[in-house]
Amino acid sequence: MAVDLATSEAGAGEPLVILHGLFGSKRNWSSIAGRLAEQRRVITVDMRNHGESPWDDVHDYPTLAADVTRLIERKVGGPVTVMGHSMGGKAAMLLALGRPELVARLVVVDIAPARSQSSPLLLVKAMRRVPLETLSRRAEVDAVLAEVIPDLAVRGFLAQNVVAEPAGLRWSVNLDAIERNGESIVGFPDIPPGTSFAKPTLFIAGGRSEYLRPEHHDAIVRLFPAATIETIANAGHWVHAEAPGPFLDLVSRFLA
Repeated sequence: MAVDLATSEAGAGEPLVILHGLFGSKRNWSSIAGRLAEQRRVITVDMRNHGESPWDDVHDYPTLAADVTRLIERKVGGPVTVMGHSMGGKAAMLLALGRPELVARLVVVDIAPARSQSSPLLLVKAMRRVPLETLSRRAEVDAVLAEVIPDLAVRGFLAQNVVAEPAGLRWSVNLDAIERNGESIVGFPDIPPGTSFAKPTLFIAGGRSEYLRPEHHDAIVRLFPAATIETIANAGHWVHAEAPGPFLDLVSRFLA
């Protein structure tokens, strides 16, 4: 069943809904959203089991798309531009394919309509190792994560999910649901033959990422025949954070 997602809004004009990736939140997009809000109404979203949105045992793409459908129908009522990164990009693609009347344009950031190679379960396991009940600062969380995650950027990204409360630290992401639905998260639903989204679509790949590669282009063109595929050479999976200037240039030109 669809849930009511937590959102933040800025700007006015043509609506743009931004969906974050796994272990992300609407806060991760605040800088990009602020720039884009100079020209349009930007709605950033916490997906279910993340940030300030409700937790639920079910975490698959039909349900994620249903959550966003509910949000668009209640907050906007008409077609919007939808931009999604990684997990949010898969949800955005499924929404556009299933309810094209709600989507005017689509931006998909570093993800393909296919099974992903990287599993979230290793990150879930690393996060579970952190004894939050004995810690008081994010720096201490980073130190524990460093024992199994050498990449400073990945540790910093995960640590953003730590919330400080009077009772102590807690994760703002539902690790149980993510672990239970891991196969659904890395997969992509089977799309009925003949289904496509024919409106303008932009795919943005990170040149150093494995999530969106040339071997995915046939599937993209089949499902999104009006798609343009761009690559930002020096960026990895978090394209918008690693190369915000080139990313904003591509998105702004597409939206214009």
